[in-house]
Amino acid sequence: MKTKSLDIRQARRLAIKAQLLSAPRPRGVVETVRALRFVQMDPTSSVARTEHIVLFSRLGKRYRPAQLERLLWDERSLFEYRAFIVPTSDFGIHREVMRRYPPASAHTRHRYVRTFLRENASFRRYVLGRLRKDGPLRTRDLEDRSVVGWRTGGWNDDGRNTGMMLEILWMRGEVMIVGREGQQRVWDLGERRLPIDEPRLPATEIARRLVEGQLRSRGFAPASSLGGMFDGLEAKGARRAIDDMVRDGIAVPVEVEGLKGGLLAHAGVMGTPFRPRTVVLSPFDQLIHDRRRTEELFGFRYRLEIYVPPAKREYGYFVLPVLSGDRLIGRIDPKFDRKNRVLHVNGVWAEDPVSADDGPKVAAAIEELAAWKQARDVAFDGVTPASWRRLLLG
Repeated sequence: MKTKSLDIRQARRLAIKAQLLSAPRPRGVVETVRALRFVQMDPTSSVARTEHIVLFSRLGKRYRPAQLERLLWDERSLFEYRAFIVPTSDFGIHREVMRRYPPASAHTRHRYVRTFLRENASFRRYVLGRLRKDGPLRTRDLEDRSVVGWRTGGWNDDGRNTGMMLEILWMRGEVMIVGREGQQRVWDLGERRLPIDEPRLPATEIARRLVEGQLRSRGFAPASSLGGMFDGLEAKGARRAIDDMVRDGIAVPVEVEGLKGGLLAHAGVMGTPFRPRTVVLSPFDQLIHDRRRTEELFGFRYRLEIYVPPAKREYGYFVLPVLSGDRLIGRIDPKFDRKNRVLHVNGVWAEDPVSADDGPKVAAAIEELAAWKQARDVAFDGVTPASWRRLLLG
């Protein structure tokens, strides 16, 4: 197939469309997660947890966290796995990773997990037995019956034996998170929550679904980056699946100015129109989570500064980039005062070259964020670009 040439702007638009950040908005949460393949989770909540910001960026102010909770805990069309929210319809792909955990690799952690499970076989049986009899249960409802404690020299060594056993069983699909009580996770048997009675998918189907989903969600990507799974595993037959997609016209070879070769684009995403929107993005949003790709595509340098001492921060604690059309035009550092229902904006920064025309777009994005949080007021407490100041400050 002939290689198609794209300029950098076309490549940006392709990535944005793939991430459902072009109009029209997707219809609902499940449709969004299926298209993205996963939504990363993070508990930092200056404004809201990152999974909620990601869904708000796509669905707008009509999205409510209760919708996600209902789909996770009641309808079970989504489930949590390894700090990600994934569609239950993709269980057939993820179960192969679960079955192989810990993989037979020389990785130090994987070797340690195999030893921990072997030495604590009775502890594993106790946890599964308690959940079978009395579940769902919180971590603290289970006794620590470890024979040999978890000792890797890390932060989770001290009194974390039960938690680590649950984490390992979770990665294996033997237990699942089925709810939360505040910050406490609630666990139950995986067989009660996942469609384990479904037949296992053939390796060829897993590979095809995986690589096509990865390419569709990214718009374009190096062929060498497709087919990867958790734990460094690669889907069996991934290379053949990629070749078949090229043959079938689903994957189109492309070259993008300024980027290295070996790229493929998803024909279905290429064929959809681009309709600009303006939204704020979570630092963990898939559009920008690969910092190098973000710099190559958008000329936008982003670093998460949560762990940077305040005096040394360039911007702020939990800064949200602002996407407008096919450009990242600025960033804001918001914090929501839940008690007084005020959205504090600790700083607004414009990307060079600063355009006065971008001010109304940033103002609209902040207003939409405030409306989503049902804020009574917005307070600008820090720096703002001079050309936007009158508009933002009223």
